[in-house]
Amino acid sequence: MSRWIAGLDGCRGAWAGVLLDLDAPERYRAARFASVADLLDGPEAPVVIGIDVPIGLPDRVGAGGRVADRAARHALGAGRASVFPIPSRAAVYAADYPAAKARARATSDPPFAPSIQCWNIFRYVREVDGLMRARGDLADRLHEVHPEIAFRRLNGDRPLGAPKKGPARASGLAERAALLIAAGLPAALVMAARPRGIGPDDHLDALAALAVARDIAGGRAESLPDPPGRDAHGLPVAIWAPEIRPAAETGTPPQP
Repeated sequence: MSRWIAGLDGCRGAWAGVLLDLDAPERYRAARFASVADLLDGPEAPVVIGIDVPIGLPDRVGAGGRVADRAARHALGAGRASVFPIPSRAAVYAADYPAAKARARATSDPPFAPSIQCWNIFRYVREVDGLMRARGDLADRLHEVHPEIAFRRLNGDRPLGAPKKGPARASGLAERAALLIAAGLPAALVMAARPRGIGPDDHLDALAALAVARDIAGGRAESLPDPPGRDAHGLPVAIWAPEIRPAAETGTPPQP
């Protein structure tokens, strides 16, 4: 029986997805999914999925945000990558941005409001939160990840040389692709032509989520924090990180 795993990253109103058969690594595919359920209930029915979206929402937010957010910042150290502070569930489910800011301030201490960038991902957060609360089996299948934590771990737990956006974007994307290949993901999948509507950074972030899913399936991943926290609905509050791999000379493969 095939054991598929998957990685997901939000992209322009949909999800960038990659899938890999653990028992036959030559079998894989990249696709754009309209919803997370489309991947979960698709033909591969992956047993473990890494997803770059917050899972487990607070009713009230203290300094530093969720326990997972604080643990993620500690793991990243003083680098380029950021961890968005997720506001309360009430703010995430607000009808519009002004209402989200008002609800966030009313349910946080010290009061804070989400940025417009954070507001723009709330549709993805609501989708996953609704699925997780409706389907109890998903707690064992769907796991929150942070791509930049994954890339740092694949780089020997060291900061990367370049960001994936801005003037050094090409170098940053190439570095991340090389780390994924060095970590054992199929080079043909990493360098595959992307499905229409998926940017190179979204494809690489989905692959990073796939690398975490592989280590979760193999019992090598780490929960940040360990053990995970829980929200009021019993959902896990943790960001999963892959096993730390020795830093290696990765070269500069073609830009994905």
